[in-house]
Amino acid sequence: MKNGFLFLGQLFFIWLIYAFSKYIVETFHIPIPSSVLGIIILYIMLTCKVIQVRFIEKGAAFLNKHLGFFFIPIAVGLMNYGELIKTHGLQLLLMIGFSTIIGLVITAGTTQYLTKKQENSTGRDKTYHGQSHSA
Repeated sequence: MKNGFLFLGQLFFIWLIYAFSKYIVETFHIPIPSSVLGIIILYIMLTCKVIQVRFIEKGAAFLNKHLGFFFIPIAVGLMNYGELIKTHGLQLLLMIGFSTIIGLVITAGTTQYLTKKQENSTGRDKTYHGQSHSA
């Protein structure tokens, strides 16, 4: 019972962040989606240690686990654009493909950079399964 209330409280807290970001976007006419602003606000709160991960962990894990269900309405909505997809489908596919590749490359580069920066700041030797990579 306690875990159920904890879970619902975490979902409610995540929703509050979203509702707050929606209010900010509508009030100040900010040209970004409120969900994106909500993620930015949540990131800042976690980074500045205003909240701890354990305050949202179960609720966020549930939402992440069922993320695919949130895309079903979008996929159904694509049926309204059949003619557009017929005429410009290849161009759309190429743009989506290239933008995905660019996003992956930037993410991989950022991850490698931050990993090296963290290893240099902690002074740890690069090891993998107990074997050193240094010559």
